[in-house]
Amino acid sequence: MEGVFTYIGSIVGHGSWLVVGHLILVAAIIVFLAKKATANMRVVPGGTQNVMEAYLGGVISMGSDVIGEELARKYLPLVATIGLFVLVSNLIGIIPGFESPTSNINVTLPLALLVFFYYNYQGIKKQGVGHYFAHFAGPVKILAPLMFPIEIVSHISRIISLSFRLFGNIKGDDLFLWVLLMLVPWIAPLPGYLLLTFSALLQTFVFMILTYVYLAGAVAVDEGHDGAHE
Repeated sequence: MEGVFTYIGSIVGHGSWLVVGHLILVAAIIVFLAKKATANMRVVPGGTQNVMEAYLGGVISMGSDVIGEELARKYLPLVATIGLFVLVSNLIGIIPGFESPTSNINVTLPLALLVFFYYNYQGIKKQGVGHYFAHFAGPVKILAPLMFPIEIVSHISRIISLSFRLFGNIKGDDLFLWVLLMLVPWIAPLPGYLLLTFSALLQTFVFMILTYVYLAGAVAVDEGHDGAHE
């Protein structure tokens, strides 16, 4: 946010480099966590390894309810990486002097595009181009000219839904925190921090579960039907 003090902003100024600086910080935190979790692997995990294994287990459990355990494990690297990036990006914005990269549409839009192109690629790879796009026409052939453009618009709208939902909520959280700290900078904001932490976790969960849902719609085909279930 223009005019709001950030540690990185005091070095690079406000603008695109501020976003890049916070993205580098997020990447560094994630790499540090990954290194720490795998530095001394144990059969009975503890510390960071235990936290990361619990996180990965939770992601698999989430995906299993949507797409089945086998496919949940297959797409675990994508969903877990996106989830970790979004979570860390959301949380650092709660710390005064830092800004959430996910409060910038130039960050959330590429994330949404990544998910959009990936699930369509996986659907085409598994079903073939013709069969994949055939289910866009719906089960009733006579309604195909109507249903096909509706389905295309529906899929494209997912880009807007994913990117703007995350951007809007985190941007709103940042503004809320900014106003809160200006009005009552000490003990009073503590309940607000709890609310913002919950919001950061919720937005991460929503982005991850929607990624699994879109993948399920693209690749989880019922053998008795021509289309994919969402």
